[in-house]
Amino acid sequence: MCRSIKTLHNFQPPATDDEIRASSLQFVRKLSGFTKPSKANEVAFNRAVDHVAQAARELLDSLVTKADAR
Repeated sequence: MCRSIKTLHNFQPPATDDEIRASSLQFVRKLSGFTKPSKANEVAFNRAVDHVAQAARELLDSLVTKADAR
């Protein structure tokens, strides 16, 4: 599952919120072992995706590099 997570740092144009969310979803799927959570786990699963996406956006926004954008 995580093989489809792309590097999102240092691209032109920058990563979109949709790309970040898709990567976050793949990460949470890998951690949880669920492709689609049960109704009992849906709220926790979606909350985790939201938190990971927020952390990823904060990380990407704060990274600096001298390398040319890809």
